[in-house]
Amino acid sequence: MLAGSPSSHMGSSISMYRGICSTSRIGNSESPNSGASSSFTQPIADMNENDKTDLLSITWNQNYRLFAVGTSHGFRVYTCKPCKEALRRDIESSGFKIVEMLFCSNVLALVGSVANSHYPPNKVLIWDDCHRRCIGEFTYMSEIRGVKLRRDRVVVVLEHKIYVYNFIDLKLLHQIETLANPRGLCCLSHHSNTFVLACPGLHKGQVRVEHFGLNVTKSINAHYSQIACLTLTLDGLLLATASIRGTLIRIFNTMDGSRLQEVRRGADIAEINSIAFSPNVQWLAASSDKGTVHVFSLRVRVSGEDSLTQPNVAQGPALFHQNSSTSLDPLISPNTGANPSSALSFMRGFLPKYFSSEWSFAQFRLPKSTHLIVAFGSENDIIIVSMDGSFYRCSFDIVHGGEMVRQEYVRFLKFENMP
Repeated sequence: MLAGSPSSHMGSSISMYRGICSTSRIGNSESPNSGASSSFTQPIADMNENDKTDLLSITWNQNYRLFAVGTSHGFRVYTCKPCKEALRRDIESSGFKIVEMLFCSNVLALVGSVANSHYPPNKVLIWDDCHRRCIGEFTYMSEIRGVKLRRDRVVVVLEHKIYVYNFIDLKLLHQIETLANPRGLCCLSHHSNTFVLACPGLHKGQVRVEHFGLNVTKSINAHYSQIACLTLTLDGLLLATASIRGTLIRIFNTMDGSRLQEVRRGADIAEINSIAFSPNVQWLAASSDKGTVHVFSLRVRVSGEDSLTQPNVAQGPALFHQNSSTSLDPLISPNTGANPSSALSFMRGFLPKYFSSEWSFAQFRLPKSTHLIVAFGSENDIIIVSMDGSFYRCSFDIVHGGEMVRQEYVRFLKFENMP
């Protein structure tokens, strides 16, 4: 049943089952609302709707059209427009703390919760939901902090190390040492012609950027405090970061490490839960534990194309050749506004930095503080998913900014102690 004997390295083992199959889209598999298939090895019991279900994690897919949630009884996938359950797998006593999707396909990476007696938190399952079977496994000596997927790569994040594998044969390609990374921070580019990875470096406040196509590593000293959140544009040419203080968000050119812009979420310390670039790279959204989502206008971007000649995947990994332009162009458009700043900003250099900061262009305030993750549905369309089981869609005025308007609200997962 195994395609080959498991290989081991640095206390980990890998198993590949029957090869990686072709993928289909979420929703094409039969009976999407039924319980889990017997391909899961533990006994399956029908879940009662009255059974208590806890929400353990929320993740977007790579194009923000779907989001996946890990629960104390399995996992679910929802569409964003409209917010609707597309896939549900309920498994008795098997919670998943990580559910990572591969775009809109049937392939997911699953990592069990500490309470999961059948799928431990030190094992990654590459799950093909169309055929209801595991097509690969990664097992480590320590707990897995994060998993990221591209069409050609699987990235597994441990507390002090990141492993990069070829998707087609699960062969190990790269190992990266990091500072302690309990949050599992790591982000990837998702354009097919670039492969950029950003993660914490070896020093506090440092971000390591790998341009694998160029065989270039860049270290960016982004903050004085530890990194709390980071994200890349789809092409990997821009990086946005926040520290554990949560007051400032900085945008960098990943090619030369230069800081392009700095925006301010607020003056008080907060935990930034997520950062997202808009598809046209004109806006940046951020959510925090203050229960507020901020949108900032971006003034700069990296222009130019990265060209990547990819080998035939059947031939296995090979060195890529990549050419990039690092020129900077202004991103100020006549139909978009600018971030507000203090009335005393003209005295920058004489007053504390606070007075010259760029503040958010638009805001959306939720009734109470909770863990939020954000994404852009369109140019002025913000999607917010909350760990309390709530889904929001809101819009902002691209000329005047200000308070966003709520367009949609759905309680996608209800809890016993909530209305």
